Amino acid sequence: MPEPLWGGSPSKLLAFLDCPRRYRMTYLDRPAPEKRRPRAHTSLGIAVHNALRDYWDLPAPDPVAGGRLVEKAWIDVGFRDGEQSRRWKARMRDAVTAYLEAHPPQARPVGIERTASFVSGDLRVQGRIDRLDDRGGELVVVDYKTSRVPSTDDDARTSMPMALYAAAVWKMFRRPVRRVELHHVPSGTVAAHEHTPESLGRHVERARSIMRDARRADADHARHGAASELFPPVTGPLCSWCDLRAHCPEGRAAAPEKSDWAALGDD
Repeated sequence: MPEPLWGGSPSKLLAFLDCPRRYRMTYLDRPAPEKRRPRAHTSLGIAVHNALRDYWDLPAPDPVAGGRLVEKAWIDVGFRDGEQSRRWKARMRDAVTAYLEAHPPQARPVGIERTASFVSGDLRVQGRIDRLDDRGGELVVVDYKTSRVPSTDDDARTSMPMALYAAAVWKMFRRPVRRVELHHVPSGTVAAHEHTPESLGRHVERARSIMRDARRADADHARHGAASELFPPVTGPLCSWCDLRAHCPEGRAAAPEKSDWAALGDD
């Protein structure tokens, strides 16, 4: 009998690659261990993404009104205090306004938070694209970023999720999709890469390789549960940010926990 499909998002694949233990606790252990409360940069990112999503529901394109949507979508969780939250809300309102003024879309996107999926062998990938543009007949995959450091063209080139989204859209629309873009909203910069069919194929094969390892680990977890030895922790600086570090002694020993607002940097 053929192997059943192994399904998941690019985030699920990267979770297994980055730290099998975190993958196990997130996707396999039931009941799932409790996560820590969201950090400030997560609240900020969700608010900006929601504002840019709702921008397309406005009666007419208006960057200033788009910026005000940040205030409506703001999530006051994870900040040091109310003053810091208010300061960052105003900062991101202005950043979204400036971004929309600098990069006015030529037409309504083909997709806004569009779900895309494809099947390759026994791998089924499904995820959600922030924005899908049609530019002169060419489809372009757009992802919004709100991190402290702007994205680079190399980030766009090496991003497996972006490549998998491009491959999914190519199959769904039956139209070539080569360009992927990372839009860093705070700085207004755009990092881009033009894929080839060969480069997309390499990313798909990488995803299939990760999937094969994850499938073996999943099967071992079904037999042994949390006692399975196929989910070792991968410790390092990222342990400071892990939402599940309370359940991982090795992670707590590897790096001190960061404050809820540490990723905002110097404000």
